[in-house]
Amino acid sequence: MRLLMLGGTEFVGRATVEAALARGWEVTVFHRGRHRAPDGVRSLLGDRTAPDGLAALAEGTWDVVVDTWSGAPSAVRDAARLLADRVGRFVYVSSRSVYTWPPAAGLGEDGPLVDGSPDAGEVPYAPAKRGGELAVREAFGPDRSLMVRAGLIVGPYENIGRLPWWLDRIAKGGPVLAPGPRTLPLQYIDVRDLAEWMLDAAEAGLAGPYNLVSPAGHTTMGELLDACVRVTGGKAELRWTDPEEILAAGVEPWSDLPVWIPPGEMYDAMHTADVAKAVAAGLRCRPAAETVADTWTWLESIGGVAPQRPDRPVVGLSAEKEAALLAT
Repeated sequence: MRLLMLGGTEFVGRATVEAALARGWEVTVFHRGRHRAPDGVRSLLGDRTAPDGLAALAEGTWDVVVDTWSGAPSAVRDAARLLADRVGRFVYVSSRSVYTWPPAAGLGEDGPLVDGSPDAGEVPYAPAKRGGELAVREAFGPDRSLMVRAGLIVGPYENIGRLPWWLDRIAKGGPVLAPGPRTLPLQYIDVRDLAEWMLDAAEAGLAGPYNLVSPAGHTTMGELLDACVRVTGGKAELRWTDPEEILAAGVEPWSDLPVWIPPGEMYDAMHTADVAKAVAAGLRCRPAAETVADTWTWLESIGGVAPQRPDRPVVGLSAEKEAALLAT
């Protein structure tokens, strides 16, 4: 198989490239040159937001293109139109954010969607992803377009900061604010499981939208943080705290305490997706302990500081705010 990866030097793109190379695929990576592309790929340079920024893609044929773009939908539109006659299938890494907020508990792929336009410039995240979906479908048609509506993505190469923040905080040791309940079920997708599923789906000729996170209850908040304690040396003491107490202190779920959302409407929206369609199509999710251990190994290998996407806010609870809450 011949893969064209739009991006491919960070997080989801990099994991997808590595998975394809491991399968013996021929991989071309189109990127801006800001980060070194993985060994073993053909590298094409260009900036899709600049005039003539797609010039390096003017020639060439591929079996599948994978695109993770989350900016202006018009950039997806331009790439899709340019490649439509020379690529077999377009896999677009979209998001569950395309569903009208808040998505109901157990929502499948047939849920109501936000408005979006393939011709839009810079717009908020949800309409940007929906516009990207529409751009791909417009250029490639419904039978050659695969929309991967991912939820929370974690694992090695993460440049958002969620799991790396927990690992770094727990590695420091001492009392750690642990948001309860301990048994709270979580849904996320390891970036490598996401990559493998996408490549399998491309080979199988799948099309249409698929929710891509682990099955409901794949792990719990307790299992995730316990694994963080183990891999970082066991010097931290998790102080499990009721959600009501945390919220009363002004702590923001998801941003101050990454991954965690207390039970309620927002929790239902983020951690109860129906992924039966993806599971039936071969989705396999590795244990949480493996995701945590491999992410810690990667984090240590780069000096303990994860990269941070400049277009995403820094996450994590301040030491001062945590200490104040623990003191109560």
